[in-house]
Amino acid sequence: MEKQFIEIDGARMSYIDQGEGFPILLGHSYLWSAEMWKPQIEALSQHFRVLVPDLWGHGQSDLPPATTTDLEALARQHVAFLDALDIERCHLVGLSVGGMWGAVLAAQNPERVDRIVLMDTYLGAEPEATRNYYFSLLDKASGAGEFTDELLDIIVPIFFRTDGLTPPELRDQFRQDMKAFSAEAIRGGIDPMGRVTFGRKDLLNYLSDLPAERTIVLCGDQDKPRPPHESNEMSQLIGCLAAQVPFAGHIANLENPAVVSDFLLNWLPRNA
Repeated sequence: MEKQFIEIDGARMSYIDQGEGFPILLGHSYLWSAEMWKPQIEALSQHFRVLVPDLWGHGQSDLPPATTTDLEALARQHVAFLDALDIERCHLVGLSVGGMWGAVLAAQNPERVDRIVLMDTYLGAEPEATRNYYFSLLDKASGAGEFTDELLDIIVPIFFRTDGLTPPELRDQFRQDMKAFSAEAIRGGIDPMGRVTFGRKDLLNYLSDLPAERTIVLCGDQDKPRPPHESNEMSQLIGCLAAQVPFAGHIANLENPAVVSDFLLNWLPRNA
């Protein structure tokens, strides 16, 4: 999955562009990268053109440009991404922060998006105690210039199912990827993007602008940071269906990839 590059707001955004057909835009989780979607890219690219940008400061994308002040700015930047690739209309599948900016993009640009899949995400403001806790972890990582083993022991389990049955290689690879972040990447990319994500204002008002019949909210049944009750709240505000991915935590597409890939292949029309 070779990366390509495009300039947005004066910074280089890296992305995967694989397959042919109606486009699908995939948004990945904070602290991960476009490669997070590998199982779905392989399945979907047999029938669609799959576009997966790296979030600023993640993967091979540059550190966030100064214009990246909030999730609405991220949504605008991803519209610019679509414009640069001459993508007039696409399906959108966003997980975690990818679902946050994705929902804003879809609400503000209804003519650009056909089907919308919001996964393991929440557009309400982060509870104050949780936000302050996450900010304290970012302070420690930026201060140390690395994700120490002590921090990784706290952060890594957040992303996975609670029953401890996640494949060890999945946890280990994520831990290795976190260890590989440089001090510059943490201080200039991971920290500011974390503050944009967890410091977000309440964006739930956007949900009423999404098309109920073309939107669905999915959530891992063991998601800790974005538990199922949040997905249920959002689906009620949209008026759309909600479903849980069994045996999965926050990164539901990797903990139960077959279920997620099969759902997307069945639910996303190939000619929209």
